[in-house]
Amino acid sequence: QVQLVESGGGLVQTGGSLRLSCVVSGRTPDRYGMAWFRQAPGKGREFVAGVTWGGGITRYIDDVKGRFTISRDNAETRVHLQMNSLKPEDTAIYYCAMGWKAASHTTPFDYDYDYWGQGTQVTVSS
Repeated sequence: QVQLVESGGGLVQTGGSLRLSCVVSGRTPDRYGMAWFRQAPGKGREFVAGVTWGGGITRYIDDVKGRFTISRDNAETRVHLQMNSLKPEDTAIYYCAMGWKAASHTTPFDYDYDYWGQGTQVTVSS
């Protein structure tokens, strides 16, 4: 079984920064892509950023380009989301996701990801 555990969420003021981390453990596929999704109150789950195996390719939604950076460590067991210049509209529960279909190309579709974390709350106050 694969487990994903997120950390790093919290309350921050507009313009502030947070760094989310996700630790992967268990029997993982040989290669897999990672992504961050978010779900704001009353809204559906939304792709935020993704990274391929080895970190060579990243993908972001337009709203976070230039503000968020996704990265993964060399051991491929952790993925991070550095979030700068946070806005109130970034408030959401952020989920880490892993999927073998995203190993060589990022995908924004949640059905391409096989494992999910429990989520971590990010709240940006105005």
